[in-house]
Amino acid sequence: MTSMKPTRVPLLPVAEAKAAADEAGVPDYMADLSIFQVLLNHPRLARTFNDLLATMLWHGALEPRLRELVIMRIGWLTACDYEWTQHWRVASGLGVTAEDLLGVRDWESYSGFGETERAVLAATDDVVRDGAVSAESWAACERELPGDTTVLIELVTAISAWRMVASILKSLQVPLEEGVASWPPDGVSP
Repeated sequence: MTSMKPTRVPLLPVAEAKAAADEAGVPDYMADLSIFQVLLNHPRLARTFNDLLATMLWHGALEPRLRELVIMRIGWLTACDYEWTQHWRVASGLGVTAEDLLGVRDWESYSGFGETERAVLAATDDVVRDGAVSAESWAACERELPGDTTVLIELVTAISAWRMVASILKSLQVPLEEGVASWPPDGVSP
């Protein structure tokens, strides 16, 4: 279980968050999440934020498994408990194995990933570390995700967006929802 530490911006009560979500055009079920209970203090921004992420989550060109590996790697590299914990549930629900999710912790040594996962995870590391995908990682992504610039654009956007999410979560000190255990499955953090 998590302990509720104070956020830098107050969490809206769920009923108030749902009303703000309805007014902003954000699905009201998002108001059950702590991140939206914080972001809905700025409804217009919450809507834009939701639209960007929802486009990639529900209408994306990038394979969902690859997207979730990217997000989990960012959660690990940035020590963002909320991102790791929430996307553990999302990725698991999409059928990504626990072994692969844990493999992102040290993907270079993990034998379960092929060249496509390695290219995408190297690009993720580049963006988190240097702010941009290196020429070497870009070439590997072009080789492994050929023929569709839409996928490459979405890959870079997904890496950048969820890197931003980790920064927002950590900067605003957004807590996990009440009763949600940290760092699944084993509680180990970076």
